[in-house]
Amino acid sequence: MSTVDQFDSDLPSLRARLSAMGGLAEEQLAGALEAVRRRDLQLARRVAAADAELDRRDAAVEAAALRLLALRQPLAQDLRETVAALRISAALERVGDLAKNIARRAESLMDHNRPPAETAIFRMGEIAQRQLADALDAYGARDVAGALDVWKRDVTLDELHNSVFQDLIVDMTRDSRLVSQGAQLLFVAKNIERVGDHTTCIAEMTYYVANGRPLSGERPKASASSSIIDKETLSTRK
Repeated sequence: MSTVDQFDSDLPSLRARLSAMGGLAEEQLAGALEAVRRRDLQLARRVAAADAELDRRDAAVEAAALRLLALRQPLAQDLRETVAALRISAALERVGDLAKNIARRAESLMDHNRPPAETAIFRMGEIAQRQLADALDAYGARDVAGALDVWKRDVTLDELHNSVFQDLIVDMTRDSRLVSQGAQLLFVAKNIERVGDHTTCIAEMTYYVANGRPLSGERPKASASSSIIDKETLSTRK
């Protein structure tokens, strides 16, 4: 196979790897949310165990992309494709980490009353799942309009997260029996909100690949509701 032919096969292979990673990340997120909804420990453990596969795939994409950069020295569109693959792979790996974090809360939520605000958390989960699916679809189709829509829509998830945060605090204040599960659900909500942030990264990379320049401007963002949750989310890794 010639150098040109090899190069032409490298990028489609990279895209195929990302597509497979995206499908797995979607499955992980859906499974994690269902595990919490049903308090299903078996499902939660399967989600947590499967995170290693996403880590492995991320490492494989990174190795392939770096090899392509070193040996093929791509330019223009091909370079953007390669750089975007690295960023998107990292975002999907992080979605897997967040799904694992969510799933791990299922055990702590067993045998507890459910705070009224819990219903809104699953609405958050549905929005995050849709954003992830739409971001991946936009990347696959190089759909700039679709990517921009995902980028702009993330503020809805931020605002719902802030509302859920406040409602859970109210629930815990009114009924001390809800404090333990309320605290766990605060972490679930924050992890879902962070999934939304990673979907916007995928959207931004789609715009970059298609237009040859980064997406400019400040993404609409609701005000942060709690720095405590951010610390836990960032520290819980792997």
